[in-house]
Amino acid sequence: MKNIREDMRDLRRDFNYGTLDAQDVPLNPFDLLKVWLDDAVKLKIKDANAFVLSTSVNNQPDSRVVLIRDISDKAIHFYTNYGSKKASELASNSKAAMNIFWPDMDRQIRMQVEVKKLDEKLSDDYFKTRPRKSQIGAWASTQSEKLESREKLKENLLALEKQFEGQEVPRPDFWGGFELVPSYFEFWQGRPSRLHDRIIYEGSASDWKTARLYP
Repeated sequence: MKNIREDMRDLRRDFNYGTLDAQDVPLNPFDLLKVWLDDAVKLKIKDANAFVLSTSVNNQPDSRVVLIRDISDKAIHFYTNYGSKKASELASNSKAAMNIFWPDMDRQIRMQVEVKKLDEKLSDDYFKTRPRKSQIGAWASTQSEKLESREKLKENLLALEKQFEGQEVPRPDFWGGFELVPSYFEFWQGRPSRLHDRIIYEGSASDWKTARLYP
């Protein structure tokens, strides 16, 4: 550990997976987002649908990793406990940021988004697709609250397994989806010598403008 500073200084590699040319990008950034996600899935990248969600309340940013569960033509969906810290922060400030990074492809996508709750039916439909143990787990956890012990969580699970035995597990009203509507995208493709390709989209679903940034 005594050499960690030197290790960090010298830890580097070149980026040579591919290129990103302005003339090749689609008019709609969601089309490129879907292509890159599909590429990551086909390469069997672990947690290919993971992204960092950053919120900010009272001038204090906070970040965590969550999972994309659906993409429409204008929004990205994820699901969580509405009592969680991230949900509380989104209720206070609906403007957030997203970052997706696939090091195996030398690719990154940055987004600035507006966040709001999903329609309850969409949340119901998604909840039904979750494994039963994950459904019960949603009921068992008061997410982000302090937990006295792991044993207490196990007690909650056992009680709920008994409660829902022989029946379908309903979606808790404190659990559901959010949609993130971007107004800004940056598609980043790593290139040799740190001369990366950076293509941005600004605007909305009806009028996207693109530009290239210096690396």
